[in-house]
Amino acid sequence: MNPTDFTLLKIVDVGCILGALYGFFWVLRRTHIQNISAVMMIFFVAYFGSHIIGLSFFSQFIEQFFVVFMVFIVVVFQNEIRRASDKIRRGHLFFDAKTKKSKQPLLIKRILQSVEFMSKNKIGALLVIEQSMPLDDYTESGIRVNAVVSSELICAIFWPGSPTHDGAIIIRGNEIVTAGCLLPLTNSKVSDKRLGTRHMSAIGISEETDALVIVVSEETGTISIAEKGALTRFLNREALETRLFNLYKEAVA
Repeated sequence: MNPTDFTLLKIVDVGCILGALYGFFWVLRRTHIQNISAVMMIFFVAYFGSHIIGLSFFSQFIEQFFVVFMVFIVVVFQNEIRRASDKIRRGHLFFDAKTKKSKQPLLIKRILQSVEFMSKNKIGALLVIEQSMPLDDYTESGIRVNAVVSSELICAIFWPGSPTHDGAIIIRGNEIVTAGCLLPLTNSKVSDKRLGTRHMSAIGISEETDALVIVVSEETGTISIAEKGALTRFLNREALETRLFNLYKEAVA
């Protein structure tokens, strides 16, 4: 190997280390546990590949950094790990998707009934449906409910005069986890100045998480949904029903 090849190999070696660090911070920003299996596979492929090519610095870096990465997983994803261990202990790990699928129609019916009632009676409401990203940071601001979703319970929570009327409920699976939750307002510039705090909160939480948010306007009774930072307004029952069925179909798939 001539000196030029040796220098080029070292440059590639250092470049791989910088690329690995960039990848780590990319995962750190997104913190989805679904990304971890792919990242672990990349670690192993990169480690053995670096040995074959002769990237000594990079292989040593992976050996040392892998320990740090494992600690990072345990700390950041402790809630998901605890939830998975609970499922294993209860025997729900492989049957949970089937159970969810069987409860979908009833759950959707209850949500639709409550939203339709509140829309007709102009009762403001904010329903946050948790997806793959846990909403534990937001549930702490509300009142613990831990009750099966029912249209009567949802309407009671948002009934004018109720202490939880102005907050949001967070739905996890077929349960209302908390009520009266405070959500972050969006920092994005909204063109429609008529939108109130509920709509701004719905956009805000959908920007920070993958949750689907249903909003009922207290002034007009208009039904809206927020997801991925976008607000879709003036939905009727059929449009909301279609979106909910697609949402739960995606969650089980």
